[in-house]
Amino acid sequence: MSQTQSTRYPPGHVRDAILAVMSLSGSPLSVKEIDNRVRQVLGPTPTSSIRSYLRLNTPELFMREARGKYAPRHREAGGPASADDEQPHWQPAFRSGNATLFHADCFDWITRQPDCGIHGVVTDPPYGLHEYTAQQQEKMRSGKGGVWRIPPSFDGNKRSPLPRFTTLTRQQLEDLRAFFFVWARLLLPKLVPGAHVVVASNPLVSYIVSSSLADAGLERRGEIIRLTMTLRGGDRPKAAHDEFPEISVMPRSMWEPWLVYRKPVEGRVQDNLRRWKTGGLRRPATDKPFGDVIESAPTRKAERQLAAHPSLKPQAFLRQVVRAVLPLGEGVVLDPFAGAGSTLAAAEAVGYASMGVEKDPRFFEMAKTGIPRLARYKVRLNARNDQAR
Repeated sequence: MSQTQSTRYPPGHVRDAILAVMSLSGSPLSVKEIDNRVRQVLGPTPTSSIRSYLRLNTPELFMREARGKYAPRHREAGGPASADDEQPHWQPAFRSGNATLFHADCFDWITRQPDCGIHGVVTDPPYGLHEYTAQQQEKMRSGKGGVWRIPPSFDGNKRSPLPRFTTLTRQQLEDLRAFFFVWARLLLPKLVPGAHVVVASNPLVSYIVSSSLADAGLERRGEIIRLTMTLRGGDRPKAAHDEFPEISVMPRSMWEPWLVYRKPVEGRVQDNLRRWKTGGLRRPATDKPFGDVIESAPTRKAERQLAAHPSLKPQAFLRQVVRAVLPLGEGVVLDPFAGAGSTLAAAEAVGYASMGVEKDPRFFEMAKTGIPRLARYKVRLNARNDQAR
């Protein structure tokens, strides 16, 4: 990328790139390390600008350590700094059939991959980053909630915790924008031309994620609407239910957006398909195009028992999306935020090779048992919207 090209980004992207590469790292970084990673994201960037930004914003935004390394003062995107963060104890890769799961930091893992090696991405990332910090995860697991809403039990059935995105601060929303911009910039050269990137989101934050992916150079190809009822929204004013019985504070959520983006194709779509095997979406049947609305029940209890991740998506839905991203059924599907490995399990179920990356050691262990179990899980698809026939 030329210097001219690197200056086309909107104002603030250099700042955002610095903050994001530091937040995504598991340990403090030197100025040289920050400079190298920012260049991977934006292309040529004056080192003097980076040094000036660090100097002017310490200690407001950054902590400078004695050995000349910097860390963001609020480390929510990457978790709290600690000795363990500086030397992560990554476990060996786990393999199950055609699926390979890496216990690694997503940022570092992507930078080590060869260019043009990934043919499609399907991922359910941390929508708000804040809910997956170590502190918030511990609150969720202990039942204290924090940013996680612990729904009440109904009819003796325990409901899964839900993150409350209305609690995110302006700074956390800015962190979210920077996170996805940097992630997409690093991912872009690793994709083959025409590779689709499908990213789960939430109606409250999808506009931020979508604009970040577009700013990074991916082209928007629409959205997949997952029709499903959740417990978010529809509540009456807190502590005023009787006073305002006909009021909903916000719309009851009945859908979930999955953003669809694509790395630009080389030439025409047919040319790209012949060379790279990508560029389009696989049809569920010759006479039926892949649709952008998929009816989806909430993940059932029997499936959650196979992998108890708080954001587990149902195989009946995931298998339809995963199948679609490899138009000729050839290539490798990546989930860089693998969680319990449900995307890898879906790929295994439809006969695709896949790779996943998961940083959390508990989720990594969960995925090692969850992937083969979920891959064998028998699903019943809606007869009106059977896209994985």
